[in-house]
Amino acid sequence: MSGGRSRQQLESPRGRTTETRKYLGPPRKEESERKAMSSHLKYLSLGILVFQTTSLVLTMRYSRTLKEDGPRYLSSTAVVVAELLKIMACILLVYRDSKCSLRTLNRVLHDEILNKPMETLKLAIPSGIYTLQNNLLYVALSNLDAATYQVTYQLKILTTALFSVSMLSKKLGVYQWLSLVILMTGVAFVQWPSDSQEVVSKELSAGSQFVGLMAVLTACFSSGFAGVYFEKILKETKQSVWIRNIQLGFFGSIFGLLGVYIYDGELVSKNGFFQGYNKLTWIVVVLQALGGLVIAAVIKYADNILKGFATSLSIILSTLISYFWLQDFVPTSVFFFGAVLVIAATFLYGYVPKPAGNPTKA
Repeated sequence: MSGGRSRQQLESPRGRTTETRKYLGPPRKEESERKAMSSHLKYLSLGILVFQTTSLVLTMRYSRTLKEDGPRYLSSTAVVVAELLKIMACILLVYRDSKCSLRTLNRVLHDEILNKPMETLKLAIPSGIYTLQNNLLYVALSNLDAATYQVTYQLKILTTALFSVSMLSKKLGVYQWLSLVILMTGVAFVQWPSDSQEVVSKELSAGSQFVGLMAVLTACFSSGFAGVYFEKILKETKQSVWIRNIQLGFFGSIFGLLGVYIYDGELVSKNGFFQGYNKLTWIVVVLQALGGLVIAAVIKYADNILKGFATSLSIILSTLISYFWLQDFVPTSVFFFGAVLVIAATFLYGYVPKPAGNPTKA
């Protein structure tokens, strides 16, 4: 009878329901929690990207136009310090992934960097280009207002796409090619000469808008090539992004120090490596060091459409703050039209049309 009762219990609807609830309940809960956590990380990383991008551009622009007594900080030394901070941050992340074990950290760094010299040397080329790009951004923001720089710098989407097609044999869709045409048109409108902008630029900058434009265009090409080259290396090897960033930072520090010696050696020997550094300078350096790490997090957790949204929001914020706070930007209807085109192109480039489904199928 006990066997019969056991069989009845197993076959009873209540018993089945109870067992099913016990079996299916926890996985569904874990899955929903995992999705919620992924969504939170996605929007958190994008929020950090908007903050980092906007604040870096604005603080860098402010620090290069602020009139103070004494020598101004050297942008070449700021690039080197940012690379060193990036290395330290990546080592801490590898240490965390190594379950906070110094022995494991030492073994990982030794095995992945020292024991693979050829893999490490591959990062020398993009690292040198990134170092050049970081120095060019200081030149660009010394001659362009934050809003114009932000919009023009989106041309890196065009250069990245072209290098992806040529180096990675990537195929672009109709929407992406259309977005690139709209992007170029928008940047052309943004760079349309305006008398009011030229007056403000001359008052706040020792350079010219042409110098700033050449600097940002060169930075766009260097960013596109280095980014695609780095992507190709990541796809060919299985090393973590943090290890690769340590390698980038190592070579970046070397190239950066060479730049300091060649261009600012006399000034450094006269007034010191950290001449002109203040709280604002350190904020700029830290924000620049965090840039690569934030982008790595966005690549991991977000998609192209949300990245486009973050870029667009950053452009809008930079324009508003540049006009109301820095007061180095005079908006024109031509600029706003060009900015709208650039923002639309950014969204369109990341748009992936959904495949046509079969309505007869459930």
